[in-house]
Amino acid sequence: MRILIAWADDVSPNLGVRVLGRGSIDLISSVHPSAEFEVLNYGSRPAAVPWSPRSLLRQRLRPGSPMMEWLSSFDVFWDTRSGDSFADIYGMDRHLTMSLIHEFAAQAGARCIMAPQTIGPFGRCTARALASRSLKRSSLVFARDPRSAEAAAGLGRRVDATTTDLVFAIDAPPTRAPHDVVLNVSGLLWQQNPHVDHQEYRRAVRLIIAGLRADGRSVTLMPHVLASRAHDSDIAAAHELQVEYAGELDLLVPTDLDEARSALAGARIVIGARMHACLNALSTGTPAIAMAYSRKFRPLLAELGWEYVVDVDDAMTTSRAVLAATRSPGLAERAHEVRAEGRSRIDRLRPAVAALLAG
Repeated sequence: MRILIAWADDVSPNLGVRVLGRGSIDLISSVHPSAEFEVLNYGSRPAAVPWSPRSLLRQRLRPGSPMMEWLSSFDVFWDTRSGDSFADIYGMDRHLTMSLIHEFAAQAGARCIMAPQTIGPFGRCTARALASRSLKRSSLVFARDPRSAEAAAGLGRRVDATTTDLVFAIDAPPTRAPHDVVLNVSGLLWQQNPHVDHQEYRRAVRLIIAGLRADGRSVTLMPHVLASRAHDSDIAAAHELQVEYAGELDLLVPTDLDEARSALAGARIVIGARMHACLNALSTGTPAIAMAYSRKFRPLLAELGWEYVVDVDDAMTTSRAVLAATRSPGLAERAHEVRAEGRSRIDRLRPAVAALLAG
C-alpha cells in the first residue's frame, strides 16, 4: 500500500506542517502498519511534478506524462492542504495548484482522502467550484471543526466525520527542562500582512511581556516557524525582542519538531499566534492561550472545549484578554481534558481509514 501525503513533510521550516506530516503517518500506520509513504510539499517537490498551474496542465496533456505515471504508483492520495490552505485566503494560485494535483491524482487512479483540515473560506465562485470538485472526487472527507463541516456541506459534499487536528495522533513527547511561560511570536503577524494590523500586534506582544513580568513570570521566546527564505519566519521577531529586552527574555530555537514538543510539554503555559504552537502544547497537556488571526482557531479549539482564544485586535484589548486568560484558575486540569478529548476525536477517523485501506 503506497500512500502519498500531500502538503506536509518532516523538513518544512513551519513546524505546523511537520505536525501534519508526523500525525498523518502515525495515524495511518496505526491502522495499516505496512503502508509505505512518500511526501509532496513545497520544499519536498518530486521531480515529476511541476508547481505552477500552467505547467501542471501541460504535464497532464503530455503523452506518457511522467507526472501521471508517478501519481499512478500510489494507492491513496492523502491531502492535508497544509491544514488551512483549502481556501482562497492565500491566493488563487496556491488553491489552484493544490486542487489540480488532487484532480490528477484521482485521474491517475489513487483514492483521495481529504485529511482533517479547515475547509474554507472561499470568496470567489471559481474557488468554490474547485473546492467542490476536490471534495466530490474524494473517497473520504474529514473536517477538523464544525464550521468546516458546514462549509463542505454547502459545497455539495458532506464530511464523513468531524474530528480534530492531526496533532492529536502524535504521542506525547518526553518533557525537557521546565519553562514558565513560552511565548510564540508570529513572524507572519510581526510584519505587514493581510490578517491584522502588525503595529497593533507588536504593541500587544510588548504589553503582554510587560504584564507577565509584572506578575513575576519568566518568559521564554520560542519560534514555531524556523529560519527560511520566507518573510514570515518567527526567528527574526524573537531575536528582535530578545535584543530589545537586553537578554532578559530567554530564547529557545528548537532544532526539530521533537524538541519543540518536548519544550512545550515542559512549559507551565504557552501563548502563541501560530495555531500549531498552541495545538502542540495542548496535545501534550500544556495550557495554551491562542492569539487568533483567522477563523481557523476558534471553531477547532471550541469543539475541544478550550475557550482561551483571543482575537488579535487593538493592542490594549488583546493584551488584557491574554493576560486575564493566563491568570485563570484550573488551566492545567482543563488542558489535560482537552488532550484526552483530542485523542478521542482523532480516533473517529481510524475505522473509516482502515476500511478504505483494506478495500
